[in-house]
Formats: sequence, C-alpha cells, structure tokens
Amino acid sequence: MIIDPSIFRDYDIRAVAGKQLDEEGLVRIAQAIIKLFNPKRVQIGHDMRVTSPKFHQLFMETFINSGVDVFDLGYLSTDMLFYAAGVYDEDLSITISASHNPSEYNGIKMAKKGSLPVNEILKIREIALSDENLMINSDKKGTLEKRDVLQRWIDHLLKFIDLSKMKSYIVVSDTGNGMAGYYLPKLEEILPWKVTRLFYELDGTFPNHVPSPIEEKNRLDCTNKVKEIKADFGLIFDGDADRVFMIDEKGRTLSGTIMTAIIAENILKNHPGATILYNAIVGRVVPEIVQKNGGKPVRVRVGYTLIKTAMRENDADFCGEHSGHYFFKENFFADSAIIAALLVSELMSIKNKKLSELYNEYNKYRDSGEINFIVEDKQDVMKKIEEKYREISKSVDWLDGVSVWFSDWWFNVRPSNTEPLLRLNVEADNDKLLEEKIKELVTTIESLGGKEKI
Repeated sequence: MIIDPSIFRDYDIRAVAGKQLDEEGLVRIAQAIIKLFNPKRVQIGHDMRVTSPKFHQLFMETFINSGVDVFDLGYLSTDMLFYAAGVYDEDLSITISASHNPSEYNGIKMAKKGSLPVNEILKIREIALSDENLMINSDKKGTLEKRDVLQRWIDHLLKFIDLSKMKSYIVVSDTGNGMAGYYLPKLEEILPWKVTRLFYELDGTFPNHVPSPIEEKNRLDCTNKVKEIKADFGLIFDGDADRVFMIDEKGRTLSGTIMTAIIAENILKNHPGATILYNAIVGRVVPEIVQKNGGKPVRVRVGYTLIKTAMRENDADFCGEHSGHYFFKENFFADSAIIAALLVSELMSIKNKKLSELYNEYNKYRDSGEINFIVEDKQDVMKKIEEKYREISKSVDWLDGVSVWFSDWWFNVRPSNTEPLLRLNVEADNDKLLEEKIKELVTTIESLGGKEKI
C-alpha cells in the first residue's frame, strides 16, 4: 500500500498516481473518510484523467461495501460537484480529480451537505496512516444509483445572467482537454456566441498543453487564435474547470484583480449594497470599485476553505481571488469559472464596451505577480521585514502574512502552508515605482537569507 503523507493538502488530496498513491492506498483513504464522517448517503463523480474511472469505481465500491448508499455522478467538473453538494441532500459529495496538475496526477476533492467545505483533510490523513483496522464488513450493502446533474447545472448557470442583454460574441474557448469541455457544448447551444473550440475532447493525457492557465505558455494557443480570428475574447479553463482566465481581443490576460473588479461591479448592479470579499493580495482597484458602486468591500485571507467560511460569516454576495477562483453566494458560496466568465461578458454587453476597454478601465495599478523565495525561518524573515518598514509606512497588517502600505505602493509577504517558501506580491502606481520596489524587496529578502525561486 502506498500513501505519501505529503499528498494531503489544506482542502484536497493530490498525488502522482501509482507512486504517491496506489489503488490500495486510495481504498484506505475512502475507509478513513467513512470512519471520520460516518456518512449514510454520498455522491461521487470523476474527471477525465486516465486513472479516474478506476479510482472512481474503487471509491464507490468501498462506500457501498461499508453500507453507504452511493449516487454515481459520472463525469463532473469541480464547480458541478459543489453545485450538486448544494442541491442534493447527501452527507458528502466527492470527485476524483487533480485539478490542473499534469496527467500523472490524480486526487480527491470533497464537500459536505450544503456545499460546506471539508476542513478535516489532515484528520483524514491521520486516520489513513494509522494502524487502525478500517475495514467495515456491513451486513447490508449500500445501494448504487446513477445521477445526471448536467441539465440542472446548465439551468443554474443561466440564472446568473439576463440572456436578453447578452450580445453575440465571437469567442475562443480552450478547455485544455479538461472538464469544461464536458458541459460547455450544451451551454453554447443556448448562448448567442459563435465559439471556436480548442481541445474540447476529454483526454487525461493532455496532448495539447497542461490545463494550467496560470502559466503563460498554456495560454498561447487561445491567445494566438483570438488574434488570428479577431475574436471578442478568449476563455481558458483549468483541468477541473473551476478556474478561468479571460483574454481580451488584443491578446492580454485579465488578472484576478481585474476580473474581480468587473464581476463586483456587475453584481452590485443587481444587489445594491452587497458585501464583496477579496483576498489579501488582490489589488487596490477592487475595494475602490466596490465602494464607488455602493458595496461593502471586505479583505480576507488567501485560501479556499478560509474564503468559503468568510463568505458565510459575512453573508457576502461574491469573493474574488488573485489565482482565478471566483465565489458566489447564489452558487452555495462556492466558486465557478463559467459563472465568472458569464458575468464579465454580460457587463461588456450592458456597458457596450470591448473587453480591452474594461481591461484598460480597471488596470489602474501595476503589479509584480507572485515572486517566490526559498526561506527556512519564514516567520523570522516576515518579522524583520515588518521591523524595517514599520516606521516609514502608512500602516502594517498581519491579516495574511505581513502587508505594508504606503500612499503610492504596497506589498504583501506571506508564507506557503506546504513548502519552505515566502510569496511576495507588490503593487504600485506606475511601472517605474514598481520596478524600483521589487528590486528593493528582493534585495531585502535575500539579505535575510531568502533565495528567489526561479
């Protein structure tokens, strides 16, 4: 049996299949989940990875043999999973998926009833790695029933926009052979878009590019096609389709900050005074836009389960993350890539503007993107950074790592939860100041023992 302890992350499990997690180890994890949660009914789906059908089957069999009733969801994007967890009254909802990771990976994502996040991943690890006998020989086997959520998912998506306001756009959509290619064709039958499809065939070997759009090389196919056919915009989804990157007609990628600002404005048109969350390294234009449009901006910590919890605590209508995750109250406080894309394109239609015009409107500040440093004592380095800047800055906060604020620039340094890394993000009023401050901070962190990770 193979279970590498490092595969358990804050909110999911991801492993190199066969090397870090084998089939016996997968069954053991399923047994640990049953031991911890004691579910009576679960629903289980899977993505298009080569190992997913087998992993999916083993997971279902383990639950059934333990006396748990199982609903087989079949193919599923991760945002479809969270939707299913919200609309169906099952104790747990699970999908076999490794998100945007390369083809050799697979993993497990979960949600509780009501699409509540599963915060107990480390407890699952503890049980799975223990010597405890987890075998359950139930006298009564669980039942198995197929459940197709696709049509309900499409109907749900269309509730977020006014279709009569949507213009007829020329769109390039790159699903990277991932799960967005499963449901988008059905949605495209309804939308007034003319779509050029790239890599819609479900193929877990990822023959065209790894479905990780945060890396520029994986956006090139879509970007080039947008410019070639003079499309209005492009969409690039990650492997499990819960993240999307949008490309304007000039071939520029909208950052998480710009996307968050656009979506926030649209939501505030229909929900005046709404609370809008944004994570600790999203840019300053977001709270400015929220306040300008009569909303209440609230800055929160980075992290999937942290955001889901904060959404409920603040009864927020929306939260945007720098990494391309967008969370919606009316989507059970869960994230969805396609809902984000629909809301951006709807605002384009309402304001009668090209995506490049919205890009220019919201691209008010300049940012560094994330710069990573290998650091042994992360807390010590952050404290020394605070000491250096405390007296000369406007303010300092420790919401998530250390953030230091000035009148014309700011920066955040936060620790990785899983690696010996510090992550630096800098934003400034102009390119010259940004370049100067990046250089200054890189020098500072390296002087404290950090080494930039290239």
